[in-house]
Amino acid sequence: MTVIDTTPAETPAGTGRPVRGRGRYTIGEVAAYTGLSAHTLRWYERIGLMPHVDRSHTGQRRYTDRDLDWLDLVGKLRLTGMPVADMVRYAELVREGEATVAERERLLSAHREDVRRRMAELRSTLDVLDQKIDRYAEARRANEERYAAPGFTRPDS
Repeated sequence: MTVIDTTPAETPAGTGRPVRGRGRYTIGEVAAYTGLSAHTLRWYERIGLMPHVDRSHTGQRRYTDRDLDWLDLVGKLRLTGMPVADMVRYAELVREGEATVAERERLLSAHREDVRRRMAELRSTLDVLDQKIDRYAEARRANEERYAAPGFTRPDS
């Protein structure tokens, strides 16, 4: 899994959004905002992860603030490791409307439990790393103290 860079290329202070004015954003602006490539944005649309994206009279994609909000959520779901198939299923459920609220809740709840399990595994792994680092730091300090003693020279000197 890759963590995306969500730092926009140019945004008004504190908004995290592309510079506003038109209320519509090009694929290049959205790519800069999300850290996703234009190819990935088109792929999201093709597989049904993105809702229908409006087009200009010349056929160019024009993303809205709502699209940016959706991509923010998709980015969070990606960051938590949700499989693309589950994200697409979630998007389908959202498009189907209110009748799918319970199923959306079940899908997200199951994913949350997955995230919590992985977080617990990571905390356990972090504890092991902390113990190893502490052990090496203690060994390094002991060596520094031993070699700092008067009349003692390092074997490699």
